[in-house]
Amino acid sequence: MKHCIVDAHCDTLITLEDQQRRLGDDGKGGHLDLPRMISSGVKLQFFAAFISPQYRHCATVRALDIIDIFYREMEAFSDQIEPVLSYPDIERLMSFGKSAALLAIEGGEALAGKLSVLRFFYRLGVRSLGLTWNGRNELADGVGEGRTGGGLTEFGVAAVKEMNRLGMLVDVSHLAEPGFWDVIKISGRPVIATHANSRSQCDHPRNLTDGQIKSLAATGGVIGLCFCPDFICPANPCLERLLDHMEHMASVAGVGCIGLGSDFDGIEKVAPGLEDVTCMPHLAEGLSKRGFKDSEIEMVMGGNWLRVIREVLAGR
Repeated sequence: MKHCIVDAHCDTLITLEDQQRRLGDDGKGGHLDLPRMISSGVKLQFFAAFISPQYRHCATVRALDIIDIFYREMEAFSDQIEPVLSYPDIERLMSFGKSAALLAIEGGEALAGKLSVLRFFYRLGVRSLGLTWNGRNELADGVGEGRTGGGLTEFGVAAVKEMNRLGMLVDVSHLAEPGFWDVIKISGRPVIATHANSRSQCDHPRNLTDGQIKSLAATGGVIGLCFCPDFICPANPCLERLLDHMEHMASVAGVGCIGLGSDFDGIEKVAPGLEDVTCMPHLAEGLSKRGFKDSEIEMVMGGNWLRVIREVLAGR
């Protein structure tokens, strides 16, 4: 059975620039490209504009540069993939047999502390925002700020509320735990973590505690299981251990909170069995062997993400 796969996080836009390749190049580098996406059944891919620390001083311009890469790739391969702004866009593309691309920003420093910039990015097609990376910005502290680990700033609170109003996905990946709880309290929409795993299965600050998993699920949100070896099991990162994370999350908060968020092209090393996008179907096979129902596997592979997108990006 070929599933409708949704992957909520990749850093491919940056590697296209660094490796001087195109999204349509088949297997010429990286973990993900359009031909491999299509052959694997990935119907919707989130593409992140990641603001790495060296661009902190010009984060807004850097985000615009990466967004330009995104749209140039969309134009070059428009016969196969299109950007989406709402759930009806996804439905339309799927009915035509085309792939869909959702534009995200990873790092709220791109907003330069201004809601007007947030609204401008929304007009440019950004539909998901990771509030922080590992450091501190105008919205909140990231998980790397271990000494202080503060919550949302006043601007962070205002940004979450404005994202709710606009219809943007609020992504708590990389956010320090106090900020996570602030978002859970403030957001009136489902909260997501595009790429994170279970901390009880792998004790890493980027992973979520059982309490966080339960609370995020209670908002109707979804957690994209990440393929980064350090977040799976540093001693033995492999597909089976990632399936352990999925099983644990299902036992904690139900299958409805589980999705995929590979972090392809954003991780230096890969786990055996999860080497590139063509390995995505292996997860469905593994879940089936562990006794998950077909309907539950469909939810994990993409259905849960589509549900959240339908609610938050309903179309205006």
